[in-house]
Amino acid sequence: MIQKPWLAHYPPEVPHTLSYPSIPVQKYLTQANEQFPEKVAVHFMGKDLSYRELYQSSLKFANYLQKLGIEKGDRVAIMLPNCPQAVISFYGILYAGGVVVMTNPLYTEREIAFQMKDCGARAIVALDILFPRVSAVVKETKLENLIVTGIKDFLPFPKNVAYPFIQKRQHGVSVKVEHRGINHLFAEILKSAVPEVQEPPFNFEEDLALLQYTGGTTGSPKGVMLTHKNLISNATMCDSWLYKCKRGEETILGIIPLFHVYGLTTVLILSVMQGNRMVLLPKFDAEMALKTIDKQKPTLFPGAPTLYIGLMNHPDISKYDLSSIEACLSGSAPLPLEVQEKFEAITGGKLVEGYGLTETSPVTHSNLVWGERPKGSVGLPYPDTDCRIFRTGTTEPVRNGEIGEVAIKGPQVMKGYWNRPEETAATIVDGWLLTGDLGYMDAEGHLFIVDRKKDMIIAGGFNIYPREIEEVLYEHEAVQECVVAGIPDPYRGETVKAFIVQKEGYHVTEKEFDSYCRERLAAFKVPRIYEFRTELPKTAVGKILRRKLVDEEVAKQNEAIPS
Repeated sequence: MIQKPWLAHYPPEVPHTLSYPSIPVQKYLTQANEQFPEKVAVHFMGKDLSYRELYQSSLKFANYLQKLGIEKGDRVAIMLPNCPQAVISFYGILYAGGVVVMTNPLYTEREIAFQMKDCGARAIVALDILFPRVSAVVKETKLENLIVTGIKDFLPFPKNVAYPFIQKRQHGVSVKVEHRGINHLFAEILKSAVPEVQEPPFNFEEDLALLQYTGGTTGSPKGVMLTHKNLISNATMCDSWLYKCKRGEETILGIIPLFHVYGLTTVLILSVMQGNRMVLLPKFDAEMALKTIDKQKPTLFPGAPTLYIGLMNHPDISKYDLSSIEACLSGSAPLPLEVQEKFEAITGGKLVEGYGLTETSPVTHSNLVWGERPKGSVGLPYPDTDCRIFRTGTTEPVRNGEIGEVAIKGPQVMKGYWNRPEETAATIVDGWLLTGDLGYMDAEGHLFIVDRKKDMIIAGGFNIYPREIEEVLYEHEAVQECVVAGIPDPYRGETVKAFIVQKEGYHVTEKEFDSYCRERLAAFKVPRIYEFRTELPKTAVGKILRRKLVDEEVAKQNEAIPS
């Protein structure tokens, strides 16, 4: 078998190996400020922030963190939607020498408490409407400082005046936080702090930049330790793959969440690295996204299939000009061929699928944006990225075309799992990251993913871990047995379904279970469908056969399709 056969299929513009600058991630912002000080770095709902303003604000935030006692290696969490404060906080934490912990704003108190306790974060930056949720768990954690901001803080007049009323109507809350005690206001910090910081000594290979939580195969979410080298390497790889893009001249549309590692790398880091303009939207709303594309003319649009499907299904899509889009890299879930073809026809740009994991910062493979794209493939390995297909449970390579476990080696592979050496050792074997995904490679090196060894569900681009939901359901007094599985869904990729056996004498309804779960889980994790059974299929030793239930669902869906 030819080693790295994919290199023969690279365009001449993509190097086989790359040079990586041994710098901390925040150095990209320092360089962008030097090269493009007056250029717009961030556009947010009508307001622009230049690279000079972004740089100065990040230094002010870093200065304030250091005055609060944040030292090298301390974890600081960010619990924000896509907004300028998320960008400022990310770079500010790194300038201060801290480690960023991205936290999903949809998390419940239970989920916030677990993550904060696990990572030992000393401070958190959170949205004002999330303040009650965060403050409720402070005593359970090591959090010493809560830094609060609001969407209105970076809106132009008169939007900043109107937004609190809109927020109260939409969310039913109006939170007012005072700048005292452990509570700090982001806007006040930027007014009072000075743009000076003492950056601590730096180790490119070892120093962590990011703790990104993922559920892995089973159990509670784990913190993936990503170093500055990991993130720099992956951003450099993405940059090389987009060889037609012009530095300082592109506009990147940031709809995919920055708290997701895919959005963090392809929007936040890559944009600043290239000196481009990022256009941020705090949430996905199809009409708002179409209006933004029409007006702001983004050229690059990293996303997930659900975003592209949502746009294409909008009844007024023909009213908007989407022709500025030149390239879209789709990740997080399989990209249906019909979605790819239709979106390319509408925009005139290229939409290609890639592959990666949180543990790989995240991208390892992508189809060529300007080149051959075999149907069903997630593409070729990036430069300096090696891929092998191993016989499941071993590090023995299989033959081309044979299905096995996908394994990855490269500079973007994580340092390991936070405080979980045994799980790290089981995942990284002889330098190879065992992904848990099953797939095969053709003779040219194109990767095809066929299934997941893991039980993880990917719904609407979110990673959902059945065991976490099952643990919540088992806490309900009516539940005797339960299992959660992902069943095929044409829009979200997969939908969460719960199969429940109730205890004798209990008759809890689907609506009641839904209310129960919504109090304990983020909305995207809540089962969309409940099925009540008298028993669940099991192995001879009593293990519930989750796969059998999924197969039954697929069979039922196939029977419902007219022949």
